[in-house]
Amino acid sequence: MDYKEVIVKRDRVAAIKRRHPWIFSGGIIDHDGCEDGDIVKVMTRKGEFLALGYFQNGSIMVRVLSFEEVRIDDAFWSLKIQEALELRRNINLPSDYTDAYRLIHGEGDGLSGLIVDIYSDVAVIQCHTVGMHQRREAIARMLDEHLELDSIYVKSGKTLPRGYALEHSDYFIKGSKEEVIIKEHSCQFVINVVSGQKTGFFLDQRENRQLLKTFAKGKSILNLFSYSGGFSIYGLEGEASSVVSVDVSSKAIELCERNVELTNKQSRHESLTVDVNSYLKEIPKDTYDIIVVDPPAFAKSVRKKHNAIQAYKRVNAAAIRKVKSGGLIFTFSCSQVIDSSLFYHTITAASIEAGRPCQVLHHLSQGPDHPVSIFHPEGKYLKGLVMKVT
Repeated sequence: MDYKEVIVKRDRVAAIKRRHPWIFSGGIIDHDGCEDGDIVKVMTRKGEFLALGYFQNGSIMVRVLSFEEVRIDDAFWSLKIQEALELRRNINLPSDYTDAYRLIHGEGDGLSGLIVDIYSDVAVIQCHTVGMHQRREAIARMLDEHLELDSIYVKSGKTLPRGYALEHSDYFIKGSKEEVIIKEHSCQFVINVVSGQKTGFFLDQRENRQLLKTFAKGKSILNLFSYSGGFSIYGLEGEASSVVSVDVSSKAIELCERNVELTNKQSRHESLTVDVNSYLKEIPKDTYDIIVVDPPAFAKSVRKKHNAIQAYKRVNAAAIRKVKSGGLIFTFSCSQVIDSSLFYHTITAASIEAGRPCQVLHHLSQGPDHPVSIFHPEGKYLKGLVMKVT
C-alpha cells in the first residue's frame, strides 16, 4: 500500500534519527493533504525515508510507529502485542500475586497513543489519538488471539480529541463484563471498567502501595485523594492501627468502601467525602503517622504548570505540618509536564513553608509494566517521594 508522505525540515532529521516518536507541526514542511489517522511516510526533502507513523492535526503532527518500512496491518499489531506480552512475562506478569497489569504503555511499547490494561480476563483499550482509535478493531482482534479474554472494552471518550470523541461512544467489542475482582499481592479490588476512573484502576502504583504496606504495622494512616482506596487497602493488610480515606467524590468513596469490605477489616477504616485541603486545615497536628498525598494530575498542559506547582506545594505543606514527628509522607505527582526535578523542588518549597525538615527515604515512579522508552523520557510521568518528617 502506498502511504502519503510528510516532509520534514532538515534541522529536525537528527531528532527523528535519535528515535524520538513525536514529530511536531513546526518541523513539517508539507503533509500532502493528510487527514487525521492516515498512515504516513516521514521523508526528508531529498527523498530519504525516516519513519512510518500516523498523522493528526495538532502540535504533535506525526506519532511514529516504526523506523523501518513495514506494513501497518494485522501482522504488525500482532507482533507489537506479542513483544509487549513477552516483556510482561519477563517481569512475572501476570503472576501468583497479581492478575492485573498494563500490557501496552504507549511510547514505552512503541505504540504512541495506545493504552491497554488487563484486569484478569477483561481488557480495556484506551486510545488517545484518532489514528489509534481508527484501528481499535484490529488491535482488539490481535489481543483476543493472544489472550483468553472474556471481555474487551474500548474506553476513549475522555482521551480523544473533543470533536472526534463526540462522534464515538465507549463500548464493548467483546463480552459485557463491567466489573471484575482483581488480586494484587494480598489485596483484592473491585474494578468497574465502565464507570471507574481512567481504565478502572491505577496500576502504576502497585509497587508503591506494597512499599507502604511494609511501613504500616501499628500506624495511623491518612490516604488523601484516595479514589478506590488502593493505599488504604494495603495499609489495612499491613496491619495499620487505623486508616482514613479522604476523597471529594462520593462515587470514589463508595468504591473504596466496597474494597474495604473485601478485607474484613472495616473496624479499622473510616472514609470521608470531603475536600482534601479543607480536611487538612481542620485536623489537629500529630493525628497521623503516615499521610499519603496522591492527587490527580493538577497540570494536563504546560499552560497550567504554574497553578499546578502552587497546588502541589499547598497540599504537601499542609500534610507536612500535620503529620506526627518522625512520621512519613508518601507524595506523588502524575502530571507529565512536571518533571522529577521540578516536583522535588516543589516538595522542598513545601517543607520550607511548613517549617519542618524532611529526609527523603525513597524516590518512586511507575511500575515496570509502564516502561519508558530511552528515546522518549516524557514517558516517565509518575514521580513520588517517601519522606520522614522531623
